[in-house]
Amino acid sequence: MPDKRTTAKAKEDLREGKSASTAAGEFVHREIDKIRGGEHGAKNAKQAIAIGLSEARRAGVPIRDNPNRKSRSSSKRSSPKRKAGTRSSAKRARATMKALKRMPRSTVSRSALSRQAKGAARKRSAASRSASARRAARTRASHAR
Repeated sequence: MPDKRTTAKAKEDLREGKSASTAAGEFVHREIDKIRGGEHGAKNAKQAIAIGLSEARRAGVPIRDNPNRKSRSSSKRSSPKRKAGTRSSAKRARATMKALKRMPRSTVSRSALSRQAKGAARKRSAASRSASARRAARTRASHAR
């Protein structure tokens, strides 16, 4: 369940006019801190990011699903989406946490996150990366330029 401090930071980001993905980044940071702190583990860096984004969605941050992801549309249609605010069964939650506790902690090391970021960037086009860098430069503080 998303904690109050992280939710408050994300809401503040949204009020300041930052993008939804920036606000969701707060949840990803929190998830990485949890794993590094030994609360639980993750199979890989991508899973840690996915857990953070899932928490952000649950907290009401308006981030959309990845359009490039191969979705399991048939299973999505067959099972109705859970209403916001409702919880999964205690047994399911316990099983999930037990599985995460068995996972390694090294998956969110600096080098692992660096590999994940570089791999994700490699899949994007040069134009997309360039546009993203231009957007970042626009929002950067003037003294840093």
